[in-house]
Amino acid sequence: MKAMVTAVSRSETHSFSKGSQEAIRLLAGLGVEGDAHLGVTVQHRSRVARDPSQPNLRQVHLIHEELYDELRAGGFAVQAGNLGENVTTRGVDLLGLPTGAVLHLGDQAVVEITGLRNPCLQLDGFQDGLLKAVLDRDERGEVVRKAGIMGIVLAGGDVRPGDPIRVELPAGPHRRLERV
Repeated sequence: MKAMVTAVSRSETHSFSKGSQEAIRLLAGLGVEGDAHLGVTVQHRSRVARDPSQPNLRQVHLIHEELYDELRAGGFAVQAGNLGENVTTRGVDLLGLPTGAVLHLGDQAVVEITGLRNPCLQLDGFQDGLLKAVLDRDERGEVVRKAGIMGIVLAGGDVRPGDPIRVELPAGPHRRLERV
């Protein structure tokens, strides 16, 4: 299957879900234009409360559409943007990417992957049981976070549904994604 963007979303407020858009503009070093999480330093409220000077490693949130397929099969009523992501993808194993992988979205935008989204209790506020549904355990018993990945914008540009995605893996030994 061809790797592609299936939806793009943003919200000017710190709301849980983000509204679908025809296109979003990524700004280098900042994030998604017009999104509440845009900025050089952290914008997520819980992180701002701890230390507002931290670098923003969560400028762009990406979720694989395959997760939505899985959740719908489990009885959840979800669609792109509902879990707060900016970019919904299909055909890319986002959770299997190493830290530092680079995603080329469309013709210009480039996002470097910084880590996993750590799902929170707000998921259950959206739909009861959703938090448990986006957590799993691997063969070693370690927690698997399935609620997407986070990244920083290396090169800006417009991103639209239907845009191709090209993955560039970092050189050297790969580091597993950890929560950011």
